[in-house]
Amino acid sequence: MSTNSPITVYTRPACPYCLRLRLGLRRRRITFSKVNIWQDPEAAAAVRAVADGNETVPTVHVAGQWLVNPPARQVEQLARPWTGPSRDR
Repeated sequence: MSTNSPITVYTRPACPYCLRLRLGLRRRRITFSKVNIWQDPEAAAAVRAVADGNETVPTVHVAGQWLVNPPARQVEQLARPWTGPSRDR
């Protein structure tokens, strides 16, 4: 489950909410790591631990916080110390 980015998006295949979040982050030029919880049991356990026992995705770990199904704007606000101000305003 190790990632190289301070922002990790936990996802699974064919999840439309995950796709929407990833597109929103890319539009904001926010770099993130993506982890498929169906391929990483440790990642799936981490998501269940913060999502009331459910494998709710997208779940994001950013700035030491866990967010379950957040909007891209919320991730951007928490990520700002690592990414700098957004250029998309």
